[in-house]
Amino acid sequence: MTNPTHKKAPHPPVGTPRTPHKAAPRHVSDAAPEAIIEMRGIVKRFSNAAGEFTVLKGVDLMINRGEFVSIVGKSGSGKSTLLNMITGIDHPSEGQVIVNHNDIYTGVSESARSKWRGKNLGIVFQFFQLLPMLTLLENVMLPMDYVDMYDFDLRPVRALELLELVGLEKFANKLPVLVSTGQQQLAAIARAMACDPPLLIADEPTGNLDTRSADTIIRLFEHFVEQGKTVVMVTHDPSLTSRTHRNIILSDGELIDETISRSLPQLRHRHMLQFTKIAERKIYQPHEIILSQDQHVDNFFMIRKGEVEIVLKKARSKETILSSLGADQFFGDIELLRGGKSIASVRAGKQPVEVLALPRADFVRVLDESPITAEAIGKTVQMRLEEHRRANPRKSRNS
Repeated sequence: MTNPTHKKAPHPPVGTPRTPHKAAPRHVSDAAPEAIIEMRGIVKRFSNAAGEFTVLKGVDLMINRGEFVSIVGKSGSGKSTLLNMITGIDHPSEGQVIVNHNDIYTGVSESARSKWRGKNLGIVFQFFQLLPMLTLLENVMLPMDYVDMYDFDLRPVRALELLELVGLEKFANKLPVLVSTGQQQLAAIARAMACDPPLLIADEPTGNLDTRSADTIIRLFEHFVEQGKTVVMVTHDPSLTSRTHRNIILSDGELIDETISRSLPQLRHRHMLQFTKIAERKIYQPHEIILSQDQHVDNFFMIRKGEVEIVLKKARSKETILSSLGADQFFGDIELLRGGKSIASVRAGKQPVEVLALPRADFVRVLDESPITAEAIGKTVQMRLEEHRRANPRKSRNS
């Protein structure tokens, strides 16, 4: 006998759209073709008993395919949170994350994102995260089993090939506890590459390793990049950042402009961030004069794109090109540090030039707070003055 109080839910009328299920990450049509990671206006807030605080503050970031990128910053700057946005482990409060041309958050379920991550990302953790009850071979096979990739019989073959790549084929049937920490990290890297992902994310991958093991890890990453993979690595080690294509710096949840960090690497991160916020972007057309000889100089200039020519005009003679400066070099330093007018003209080269301009007062103030930067720029000033003296000896003797 049926229960009269139990009623079946009515079927929706024909033509009524059903509530869409959360699906897999969708393709983004306006994603940059060369980019494998795009972060657009990423904000991340956390709440606790003390209130709400913002860890990432409107991050815009693009990383291209085939790049080896390091991410650095002081503790609490937001590095791990940034990685969690890229890997889909955590959700942004605002903004869009596009990985391999897919929006990995909007309308995406956790299970669908997890499956997608298994096929598109390799993740290497500082503490390896190998399952202790599985052999190294079984650990490497695990991602293939999870996303059902490769034929069942081929999975151990591929896992062994990856262990051979990292030099661990002789330890394939050993448990993680029976090998060294460096070997455990190598096994973790083999596991991260199990499904042949285009992108490898590494969070302090050498933090617990000796120098020799760390070098082995970085050479392995360099090999992957040569094969067309993209590697993004968080690290505190300056010797490692010097081996990457780009060094992205986070300070208090904000990205420092890479032109500023490369032009003035001795600056403290807080000063770099100040310059990032106040620098004015300017574009000059080919052969356009940026500074005229004997002109008062009010800005310090850093070159973002293109080249400029330093030109000396002599009385009764043709101009002399003293030098050319390219991306991440600077000019205006001599006049701002020594006072007076420009000792030469600066003009754009054959292509448009993009520069960042800092006001004199801000530049001088920060240099007063950063003696090591002032010393480095002072050496550049002396070198350039010597170039000027050699090109114009008569004026040097009369001065």
